[in-house]
Amino acid sequence: MKLGIDLGGTKIEIIALDDAGRELLRRRAPTPQGNYYETLQVIAQLVRDAEAELGQLGALGIGTPGSLSRATGRLKNSNSVALNGQPILQDLEALLQRKIKISNDANCFALSEATDGAAAGASVVFGVILGTGVGAGIVVNGHILTGPNGIAGEWGHNPLPWPQAQELPGPPCYCGKQGCIETFLSGPGMAKLHQIESINSVRPELVEGLVLNAEKIVVCAEQGDAACERSLQTYENRLARSLAHVINILDPDVIVLGGGMSNIERLYTNVPALWGEWVFSDRVDTKLVKHRFGDSSGVRGAAWL
Repeated sequence: MKLGIDLGGTKIEIIALDDAGRELLRRRAPTPQGNYYETLQVIAQLVRDAEAELGQLGALGIGTPGSLSRATGRLKNSNSVALNGQPILQDLEALLQRKIKISNDANCFALSEATDGAAAGASVVFGVILGTGVGAGIVVNGHILTGPNGIAGEWGHNPLPWPQAQELPGPPCYCGKQGCIETFLSGPGMAKLHQIESINSVRPELVEGLVLNAEKIVVCAEQGDAACERSLQTYENRLARSLAHVINILDPDVIVLGGGMSNIERLYTNVPALWGEWVFSDRVDTKLVKHRFGDSSGVRGAAWL
């Protein structure tokens, strides 16, 4: 039996899978806010309760926000800040008295989709998260590629490729740089850039009523709103450039999209129609596909660790 834990900012979820990937159990509990040690206890209790209910022990994998530092072995870059700087792997192994596999949530998403999801059977998979942030994981022949620095797939904090004049120097990013892919392709990034375009095209006193989130921009574009359609086309162009850069470096068989922005159905037609302009090849055979398991990919990927 394989157990997976998805450690999120608001909830902690556990899943149990058999060897064929069939779901045996799924439970969730609220994440204790700002309390590292209570978080450890919730994880441990979910594991113990699942094993008691199913009557067997399981191999355990955990997907976390952020990743383990190769320098310290402690968690870094987590948006759940109470976890940063903590020896989460060592503490959980001591608490549960077993070896545990741990990886970041984007890696778990990619592993899930490469194992039995939308990219099952592909040799090289680039699993993309387009949500409140932008991240990715790489799976090669069924194994997560992490790299010596533990940052393989972290494309969201590279600059937007082939930038146009109006895109420079780019919006400020929380990482301290400007013009990161995340600032353009995240949901909030798209909304902010649409707002800027609105300010440039109408009187400032009218802008407040035009502030839309990414989901509303997509709906309005479908309903014929010209400004929203322009924003969506700009988003598709930027995503095409960013993924073309990945194809030029990694040349994956399949790119799988996850996160809230992945639910924009037109991306799967429009982006591949655009990216050939920047891919260094006379033909692009890389497939762009939507996730199979959606929000469940993180916890399933943790189990597959």
